[in-house]
Amino acid sequence: MREKAAGAMAVKFGVGIVGAGMAAAPHMRALEDLSDSIEVRGVWTRSAESREKFAAASGFPAVGALDDLLGDTKIDALIVLTPPNARHEVVERAARAGKHILMEKPIERTAEAAERIVAICEAAGVRLGVVFQNRFRASSLALRALLDKGDLGEICSVSLSVPWWRPQSYYDEPGRGTLARDGGGVLITQGIHALDLMLSMTGPATEAQAMVGATMHRMEAEDFAAGALRLASGALGAVMATVTSHPGGQDVLTLNCRNGVARLAGGALRVDWLDGRAEDIGDDAQSGHGADPMAFSHEWHRAQIAEFVEAVRAGRAPASNGRTALDVHRLIDAMIRSSASGRREAVG
Repeated sequence: MREKAAGAMAVKFGVGIVGAGMAAAPHMRALEDLSDSIEVRGVWTRSAESREKFAAASGFPAVGALDDLLGDTKIDALIVLTPPNARHEVVERAARAGKHILMEKPIERTAEAAERIVAICEAAGVRLGVVFQNRFRASSLALRALLDKGDLGEICSVSLSVPWWRPQSYYDEPGRGTLARDGGGVLITQGIHALDLMLSMTGPATEAQAMVGATMHRMEAEDFAAGALRLASGALGAVMATVTSHPGGQDVLTLNCRNGVARLAGGALRVDWLDGRAEDIGDDAQSGHGADPMAFSHEWHRAQIAEFVEAVRAGRAPASNGRTALDVHRLIDAMIRSSASGRREAVG
């Protein structure tokens, strides 16, 4: 494991990129913004054509093999942007080489597989960050601060709505919405961002009762999911996530608390205090909820990458890490199991 002392801050943090699919675009823009402190030393994908195309678009150098990144002593971490079914070997080899890892969500296709990846990184002593950029919106950070200060008081109940849209052409792409590549549908691919954000505010869930299924699209996994939750705190919750709501709307997370109600809709936070005050923080923001999955700002990726680098240099876990990501993986698995069994299922 390679961690830099405070005196080495002037040295650029070296990264290598593995994978160059759809998720690569906001990372590319974020890394360009952070070029004063981060150096991208190589990009590798299994497809020579895709890595050369990405290298041409980004200006980052392409390398011919994963070993070229693993053997580069100036690379501190890998940013892993592969599909979920192509993670395990990359993580194993990177951890063995002492490289820290920042990977796109989800960690893997199931909670069990995700736990194995977290264990690999912990055993090797490398930091594992998981990209849940919604945590890094200004409005999300403001809500987290209110909760930490205790101003809102106890969370009594929570509701989450994720009314997204994807056309059938999205699922006609090979592997989309399949268990073999993606691990599922709307829950693990789209709704996972909002579910993770919710759990980062409320703490983990302990029970779930849900119904999921493919209602509109021709696909193997689910395009609609709804369920009731019990949280470890004792609060109750309700969640709905879909990609059937044309043309797509913002995620809305509502926390009903002792001292007020907080509604987080996209990038905008509204707090209605029980004493009659009202407070608005932030602005509405695109989040990829419509036909264009990449229609959102890269600023949140930039903030998360910067925080990950800071965490590695400080020798601490990133704010969004393997352990925190397991909470949302376990919840999704419990919702899928509950739909199949018709019963309430324990989370974890």
